[in-house]
Amino acid sequence: MARYIAAFCAAAALAMTNSASAGSVIPNDMGRCAADQGPAVKVIINGIRSSNGRVRVQSYPATKAAWLAKGRWLHRIESGARAGTMSFCVPVGEAGHYAIAVRHDKNGNGNTDISSDGGGFSNNPSISILNLGKPSVGRVSFYADAGVTTVSINMRYM
Repeated sequence: MARYIAAFCAAAALAMTNSASAGSVIPNDMGRCAADQGPAVKVIINGIRSSNGRVRVQSYPATKAAWLAKGRWLHRIESGARAGTMSFCVPVGEAGHYAIAVRHDKNGNGNTDISSDGGGFSNNPSISILNLGKPSVGRVSFYADAGVTTVSINMRYM
């Protein structure tokens, strides 16, 4: 019996370790995007309409199962909004295919307010009411190499 309890505890500890590596909220450390660093993605966000609220950047593995799925993001960075252009540095574990989603929570309430909040995605796909603002992973995925990959995202508002 003690052996089964020990095995269960070891499995639970491993599961907790694996889940801690995904879904990490991290600070915006632009030093990670220095010329000799990486792998990382430098995200340049253009067209932020106001300095009110918060901007959130989330990275995802470029898979259909993970893309925009609740709790499946790899890293999240949040910062106070600044009108115009903002830059973020998102580390990635290794070279590979990723996708980025950006949200401007204009009033900072933590809810999606369609009439005022803005959003954007890597590769700047067109967004329509037909896909409910959620483009397919194939339209937003990009390859991040072992160095620093730059991705520009244009914010869109209703």
